[in-house]
Amino acid sequence: MLITNSSVFMPSVLTFIGIPGLESVQCWIGIPFCAMYITALIGNSLLLIIIKSERSLHEPMYIFLAMLGATDIAISTSIVPKMLGIFWFHLPEIYFDTCLFQMWLIHTFQGIESGVLLAMALDRYVAICYPLRHATIFTRQAVSNIGVGVILRPAILLIPCLLLIKCRLKLYRTKLISHTYCEHMALVKLATEDVYVNKVYGLLGAFTVGGFDFLVIMLSYIQIFMTVFHLPQKEARLKAFNTCIPHICVFFQFYLLAFFSFFTHRSGSYIPSYIHITLSNLYLLVPPFFNPFVYGVKTKQIRDQAVKLFCSKDHLTFD
Repeated sequence: MLITNSSVFMPSVLTFIGIPGLESVQCWIGIPFCAMYITALIGNSLLLIIIKSERSLHEPMYIFLAMLGATDIAISTSIVPKMLGIFWFHLPEIYFDTCLFQMWLIHTFQGIESGVLLAMALDRYVAICYPLRHATIFTRQAVSNIGVGVILRPAILLIPCLLLIKCRLKLYRTKLISHTYCEHMALVKLATEDVYVNKVYGLLGAFTVGGFDFLVIMLSYIQIFMTVFHLPQKEARLKAFNTCIPHICVFFQFYLLAFFSFFTHRSGSYIPSYIHITLSNLYLLVPPFFNPFVYGVKTKQIRDQAVKLFCSKDHLTFD
C-alpha cells in the first residue's frame, strides 16, 4: 500500500475535472450533449406513450421496447444534469456517498439495457425459429418475470462493488476525478491501496452481465439467420429480416461503444484521456438518442401510430 503525505483519508467530497484537456471549451461541448439529452427524453417519452396507448402494441416485443425506452431516459438523466452542472455552472463537487449512488445507478441501468437487448433477441429467436410456440413461451407472466430478472441482476451484482470501495479503500491520492460522472474504474484508480480485488470483481460483473448477454445475443442471431435463409419464400425472408434490423442496429452501437469504454479504462493508457472521456459520455448518450429514431423509422407499427398521434393532434388544433 502506498501512503504519502498528500493522501486523503475517506474524502467526503470529490471534484469532477470534466474532460481533461478540454476544460476551456466544455461550455460549448455541453450544447450538443444537452440537445441529445432533450431529444432522447422527447423521443423515448413518445415511444412510451405510443406503446401504452395502443393496445395492439401490448406484445412482448413492444413491452421490451418500452423497457428499453424507460431505461434510456433513466440512464441519460443519471449523468447529463450533473455533467451540464460541471460544464455550464461550475458545480464540479459531489459527495462521496452520492458519487457511489450515481455509480450504482449508471452501471445498473447499463446492465438493464444489456438485459433488455438480450430479452428482445430471445423474443425474435422464438418468434422466427419457433413461431407456433411463441405465445405459450412469452406469456404475460413470463414477460413480467423476465423484466424483474433484468432489473434485479445488475442491481444486486453491483452492491458488492459499492461495499468493496466503501469498506476496503480508505486512502486516496487525490479528490479529483478525471471524468464527468462516477465510473467504477475512474473512482477505484484514485485509491493508493491495493485495488486488485476491486478490479477482479469489476471484470467478473462486467462479463457476467455484458459478456454473457453479448454471447447469447450473437448465438440467437446466428440461429435466426440460419432459419431465415432456409425459408422458401423471398417475401418471408425479407419480412423476418425487417423485424430484426432495428434490434441489430441498436445491439451493435451499444456493445461497440461499451467494449471500447470498458477496455480503454483498463488498458487504454495510449489513448488520450479526452478522447476516452468524450466517448464514454457518448456511450451513455448515443443509445438513448439513437434508439427512438431506429425503432420509429424501421418499425412500421410504431411509425404508423406516431403519424396517427400527430395527425390527430393537428386535426384537433385545426378544429
